[in-house]
Amino acid sequence: MTIEQHLATIDLLCARAFPARRGGVGVDGGGPGFHVVALVSSLGLGTGDGAERERAAEDLDAWREAVSRRLDDRWGPRQHYGPLTAQVRRARGEEIPEPWATLGDLVHELSLWQADSSGRWVALGVAERDDTDEIRLLAAVTDRDPP
Repeated sequence: MTIEQHLATIDLLCARAFPARRGGVGVDGGGPGFHVVALVSSLGLGTGDGAERERAAEDLDAWREAVSRRLDDRWGPRQHYGPLTAQVRRARGEEIPEPWATLGDLVHELSLWQADSSGRWVALGVAERDDTDEIRLLAAVTDRDPP
């Protein structure tokens, strides 16, 4: 896929109504107040070689940066969000809303914007925390403020 196709997917998510109930397969899906999709996914690295996984993560991080630059041009400088605080709060028993809880389990850092047209939050991050899963460039759109 191209950067333009990724931007078109994000635009579609910003315009699309949120589902009434949680649904989808794996990471791809949504629920009340959010959509999450994998824009790009590695193939066969769920149990792959560490060096190969690292290269794939670097490649997807470069994709994240390229899409992020275009979103910076559109909506202004991105905010950086590290989900560690949300993870600590969850561990203490606090309920963290979706998609923030799931994203916190999957990514080390998110780039965030508030879309001018919809007021929704747009988040991009590389899911690489689980060594037994594929590495994915995730896009999330939500009407819920980051915790």
